Amino acid sequence: MSTELRRLRNYIDGEFRDAADGRTTEVVNPATGEAYATAPLSGQADVDAAMEAAARAFPAWRDATPAERQKALLKIADAFEERAEELIAAEVENTGKPIGLTRSEEIPPMVDQIRFFAGAARMLEGRSAGEYMEGLTSIVRREPIGVCAQVAPWNYPMMMAVWKFAPALAAGNTVVLKPSDTTPASTVLIADIIGSILPKGVFNVITGDRDTGRLMVEHPTPAMASITGSVRAGMSVAESASKDLKRVHLELGGKAPVVVFEDTDIAKAVEDISVAGFFNAGQDCTAACRVLVHEAIHDEFVAALAKAAADTKTGQPDDEDVLFGPLNNPNQLKQVEGFIERLPAHARVEAGGKRVGEKGYFFAPTVVSGVKQDDEIIQKEVFGPVITVQSFSDETQAVEWANGVEYALASSVWTKDHGRAMRMSKALDFGCVWINTHIPLVAEMPHGGFKKSGYGKDLSAYGFDDYTRIKHVMTSLDA
Repeated sequence: MSTELRRLRNYIDGEFRDAADGRTTEVVNPATGEAYATAPLSGQADVDAAMEAAARAFPAWRDATPAERQKALLKIADAFEERAEELIAAEVENTGKPIGLTRSEEIPPMVDQIRFFAGAARMLEGRSAGEYMEGLTSIVRREPIGVCAQVAPWNYPMMMAVWKFAPALAAGNTVVLKPSDTTPASTVLIADIIGSILPKGVFNVITGDRDTGRLMVEHPTPAMASITGSVRAGMSVAESASKDLKRVHLELGGKAPVVVFEDTDIAKAVEDISVAGFFNAGQDCTAACRVLVHEAIHDEFVAALAKAAADTKTGQPDDEDVLFGPLNNPNQLKQVEGFIERLPAHARVEAGGKRVGEKGYFFAPTVVSGVKQDDEIIQKEVFGPVITVQSFSDETQAVEWANGVEYALASSVWTKDHGRAMRMSKALDFGCVWINTHIPLVAEMPHGGFKKSGYGKDLSAYGFDDYTRIKHVMTSLDA
């Protein structure tokens, strides 16, 4: 007997709607491999409707006072707390993540980030007014950009939605947000939560596939396109947006180096790095996936990390002992398996390296040693629960290898030597450098990369500024 699938809908101009042409796609729970819902496969008519709604709503939202926008965002944060269990349930069904970790590691920072940007709405800054030419006074206005087309990824559907809409709304922009086609459920729920708080048209959600996202970016209405996703997707967005000079905000892939020196507390480093590498099944652009260990402690470190991997558990969302759930979709599972299958002869799988079970898309926590700098698994993003280990001889080599990839999002250094830590933090060509830790994020500090990891910042006042434009106003004192 088949189970009836839940029906998800777009949220446009304050109401839930099916796709204009009625097309849908099935949404699959990655912990079971079974469909649980359908979602609109939005096309041109749906994108047009959402953009028109956002454009109509923009003047009034732009002209709302910062205090009014702050009040609305604070209400949204409160509503997220009040409906946290609904959000958790939707996200777990979206992703297969552990229920307990979703409750403890995602809801609190999401609420905090919304409240941070609520405060940022009232902290617009610019140069002070002054007479920089005789008889003329200059002032600087910081204004919202307009309609923002935003595309969120499948690894953190809820949290990345917050990273998108919170700064945009705080700055006075209106939003058309598209979740990944594999994880729309929590974003549709967010639309339901926000819908009773914001004026209609200010926040819109449309679901769909890659073509839907392309239609959003190519649409003439948005003044800005923002995406969190793969390098390939980011390059495509940048190319499409260039045709009408849209502003672009890109948070893309990562291949974070974790540089461990010989004076490191091995047990503590292994404990923290294994969690930072395997959390969320390694489906994190900042994951501690590429460890470089000084040759003096390499063998001891690898043995300890392999044991930590063997002791780490993956499984169903309701199992309180698991650190991470499944990979998001069968294509991602195939990609991770492919990296292991293609390992060169000099590489060694120290732990894991295989699928777990036949139900869902689970992959064992994996450690690979003996790899070389030009190996595929070092140069390309695996985006799975796989940590590689290389052995380096000195600081110069560590910096060369750490920087020797096309990504530049996050990194970490592990040492008790303060001078060395400071030298490394300067030399590492990454948007974030953690010292003796890896992966903590706070709303007050910027997050974003260099090189093929994209440009623009999430979180912080810098992320808020990215959703504003600057206008110079000069007035004659003689008028």
